[in-house]
Amino acid sequence: MTGYNLLVNIDWQTIVVQLINLFIQVLLFKKFLYKPVMDVLAKRQGLVDKPIKEAEEAKAQALSMKEKYEQSLSSADARADQIIQEATSSATKKSDKIVSDAQAEAAAIKQRAQNDIEQQKKLAINEAKDEIGSMAMSIASKVIGREISEKDHEDLIDEFIQNVGETS
Repeated sequence: MTGYNLLVNIDWQTIVVQLINLFIQVLLFKKFLYKPVMDVLAKRQGLVDKPIKEAEEAKAQALSMKEKYEQSLSSADARADQIIQEATSSATKKSDKIVSDAQAEAAAIKQRAQNDIEQQKKLAINEAKDEIGSMAMSIASKVIGREISEKDHEDLIDEFIQNVGETS
């Protein structure tokens, strides 16, 4: 370091004055600039936070409404299932009643038909008896050549019917 001779002169007065000047500037900046800037930033932060807070509240409200909607939908589904079950049960009961009524009516019709058949059968047998009786009377009159009394007529009819009944 032969060619360079560094002389550093420190002037303590200048350093102290500059430090005091810096301190005064920091105080002035803090009082006149920092506080108003921080107030503006706080207001802006409030303006930014307000919509976010409102959005969060709206989201919470929407979630609450969604939950209520899902509950009402669930209860509506359950009620619909219950109504369907009741309707199915009612339809089954009505169907069973209609079938049983129809079966009862069919049995009654069958019974009436059997009664009618039985009456017609009896009527036909009685008519056949009468006709056979009158034919037998007429044949017996011709064979005997005389008139048969009412008592003889009845006896002949009964005997003939017994003989016919035994052969059939």
